[in-house]
Amino acid sequence: MIGTFRLVKRFTSSHPAMFRFQKADHIFVHDSLMAKTVLKLIPQRITPNQVTAFRILFTPLAVYIISIGIYDWGAGLFLLLAFTDAIDGSLARTRNMVTQWGMMFDPLADKLLVGSMILLVVLTHFPLWIGMTILGIEVLFLILAAVAKLRFHEVRAANRWGKIKMISQVIAVSVTLMALVFNVPYLLSIASWVFGLAIGFAVVSLFTQGM
Repeated sequence: MIGTFRLVKRFTSSHPAMFRFQKADHIFVHDSLMAKTVLKLIPQRITPNQVTAFRILFTPLAVYIISIGIYDWGAGLFLLLAFTDAIDGSLARTRNMVTQWGMMFDPLADKLLVGSMILLVVLTHFPLWIGMTILGIEVLFLILAAVAKLRFHEVRAANRWGKIKMISQVIAVSVTLMALVFNVPYLLSIASWVFGLAIGFAVVSLFTQGM
C-alpha cells in the first residue's frame, strides 16, 4: 500500500499539467442542482479525481459481491459507484477543478464499472449480441481516446450523448439487478429495451465526438 502511494505521488509530481485545475467550459443544469444539494455535503478538500479514484478502486469489490450472488448488496454498491460519476463531474465543473487526468480517467472508470457488470450479468441473462455490441462500442471509445491522446495530444471529455449513454446503461444494469434480487423476470425485458436505447446513444456519441 505504501508503495502504491509513493508511485501515485511520483506520477503526479512528474506530470503536473495533468492535475492542474482548469475552469469548466460549460455548466450543465444538473450541475447547478447538484451544487445546491449533494455537493454541499462534500468538503472542499475532496477533489473530483479522488472521487474518480474511489470508483475505480471499489469496482472490483462490487464485481466480487455480485459474482458470488449477493445481488442486493451488489446492487447497492453499484448504484453508489454509478452516482459518483455524477458527483465527480459536477464537482469538477462547479468548483473549477477540471483536470486532464479527470477527463481521461472518468470515462475509463465508467467503462470499467459498466463493462464489468455486462460481463457478469448481461452476457448471462440477455442475448449475446446485446452484451457483445455494448462491449465492442466501449472498446472503440477507448481506441479513439488513445488515438486522440497519442497522435493529436488531445484529451476529450465525454459529450452529451456519451453522458446519456452512461445513464441509460446504469439504469439498465440497475433494473437487471433488481430483477435478480426480487426474482421478477419481466424486469429483464424492460432492461433489454433500455440497453437497446443505450446502444443507440452510444452510436450517436461515437459519430458526434468519439468519446
